[in-house]
Amino acid sequence: MATTQDALQISAIVPSFTVDDLQKSMTFYEALGFSVEERWEDNGTLLGVMLRAGKSQIGLSQDDWKKGRDRKKGIGMRVFMSTTQNVDEIATRARSAGITLKSEPHDTEWKTRAFEVVDPSGFVWTIGSEMPA
Repeated sequence: MATTQDALQISAIVPSFTVDDLQKSMTFYEALGFSVEERWEDNGTLLGVMLRAGKSQIGLSQDDWKKGRDRKKGIGMRVFMSTTQNVDEIATRARSAGITLKSEPHDTEWKTRAFEVVDPSGFVWTIGSEMPA
């Protein structure tokens, strides 16, 4: 077991998701408030993007289907995004952009406010207020 001195110190975690339809996923995340920071192309074909929201980033890459077109994504995982912004207003903007909420904004047992969405490839995201100090 690592000691406190040896413990890993991380300044950021940047998840990258392989998605079914890159353009559809970009539209979804842009509707949530992410912006495209970088694009990767090969011979004019968009292969992936790096998105940013505040200090956080996520990567999206187009599935090349080498593992099959029936491969399920997002199984057994959930990603939590915390924000200092008004969660109800974010949910309203998401809904207005055509995003279906998996759950409406609600108070949690952790004394936060949160709601859930599922991206076009099946990744579940919880968007919630920051944990109280």
